[in-house]
Amino acid sequence: MSQFSAVEGKQTLSDFFKVPGDVYPVGRLDYDSEGLLILTNDRSLNNKLLNPLFRHEREYWVEVEGVVTTEALQRLSAGIAISIDGKKHLSLPAIVTPFETPPTVPERNPPVRFRKNIPTSWLSLQLTEGKNRQVRRMTAAAGFPTLRLIRYRIENVKLANMQPGDLLTMNQPTIYSLLFK
Repeated sequence: MSQFSAVEGKQTLSDFFKVPGDVYPVGRLDYDSEGLLILTNDRSLNNKLLNPLFRHEREYWVEVEGVVTTEALQRLSAGIAISIDGKKHLSLPAIVTPFETPPTVPERNPPVRFRKNIPTSWLSLQLTEGKNRQVRRMTAAAGFPTLRLIRYRIENVKLANMQPGDLLTMNQPTIYSLLFK
């Protein structure tokens, strides 16, 4: 779980990392997602990254079930209707780019369950809003359920060559970023 406080039966950030007590994750990754997570004690940065009035880019690498169609790419790019808290929401336009070959990423633990007879596709989705489980809702609404979701970038901070469990200190002690899962 992308939090420091204990959750019964689940591992949290405190099981992996020791950081000062005033450092908290900015945003969250759901339990089935992985990738970049920024930890900070900078309240101004926290506000800029969490306040919906301050739009910032985030890039996700997404493995979906099936071979994504041109129509689905267009729907995802233009903005697609999803449900947030039981209300219809039209996502903002996104930059959606299919990978020609799957990206080189660490193996997932536990591995994603695949169906042998159904191919998969990888997409890069660049968003400027961050609704709860938005990427998963968007790909499902386009007809291509998410199998694996990796947050690759927040603004100009990228995973680059980080591996699961890496902790990169930047401008210590203000920002910590890590690849979690």
